[in-house]
Amino acid sequence: MARTKEFDPDATLQAALELFWRQGYEATSMQDLVEHLGVNRASLYATYGSKHDLYLHALDRYCELRGIQTMTVLNRRGPALAAVRDFIRGYLTEVREDPDHKGCLVTNTATELLPRDAKAARRVEIAFGELEAALAGALTRAQHEGDLAPGKDPRALARFLVTFVQGLRVVGKTDDVRRVDEAVDQALSLLA
Repeated sequence: MARTKEFDPDATLQAALELFWRQGYEATSMQDLVEHLGVNRASLYATYGSKHDLYLHALDRYCELRGIQTMTVLNRRGPALAAVRDFIRGYLTEVREDPDHKGCLVTNTATELLPRDAKAARRVEIAFGELEAALAGALTRAQHEGDLAPGKDPRALARFLVTFVQGLRVVGKTDDVRRVDEAVDQALSLLA
C-alpha cells in the first residue's frame, strides 16, 4: 500500500519559491529547504527530484503567477497605453515595497545561473519572450488607438521595456530609489 504524502506539495512548492527568491539558488542548501519547508529530505527528493529540479519547479510557478499578473494589467479594458504605463509603474511600486530587495526571480536566475545552466536559461528566455510579446501586443493596440505615435516600432519598444524593467529590478536591489524613480520617468517619456 502506497503511503500518502504528509505535506501539501502545492504549499510546499510556494514556500520553496519564497525561500529561493529571498536567498538565491546557491545560498539555499537542501538543509535550508528541509528546515524551512518542514518536509524531510527523502520526501522532497521523491516529490520534486534534486534541489535543482525543485528550483526549476519554483521558477515555473513564479513565471506562471507573474504571467497571469502581467496579462491582467496589459489586457484590461481601456486605453492600452495607459495599461503599459501602469505596468511599468507597477515595477516601480514593487521595487519600493520590497523590503528584502528580492528583485525578480527570473532576473535573479539570469544573473545567478546563466549561462552555465541550460534549463534555467531556457526558462528565462521563455519568460522574457512572453513578456516582450505581451508588451508588443499592448503597444500595437495603443498604436491602433492613436495613443502611440505611428513611427514607433511596438516590437522594438517592447524589447527595450523588457530590458529596462529587468534592469530596474537589479538596481532595485539597492537602496537608491531616486535613481529608479528617474529611470522610470525617462522610460515612460518614450511612450508618447
